[in-house]
Amino acid sequence: MNSNNITYTVAYGATEEHRSAIGAWQASDHHGEYIQPAEFLLGRGGVVLGSMYASGPVGRMRVEEAINLINNREKRRLNQA
Repeated sequence: MNSNNITYTVAYGATEEHRSAIGAWQASDHHGEYIQPAEFLLGRGGVVLGSMYASGPVGRMRVEEAINLINNREKRRLNQA
């Protein structure tokens, strides 16, 4: 655990190869070139349950949206069982 109490891996220093592999957008402005945020909700075994790609400051997944996605997926799974 680090000083921010984060208990999961966070990508930092992603390369063009990483950006291409996850399908994130490349952007550039007066700060230079950078990779736009990409978020992934992972299930057991690393299965991607949901993803969010930002092309600007709007469009990032809120905690409530992630919880709703997880709850709805779990309800569907239980109904199929």
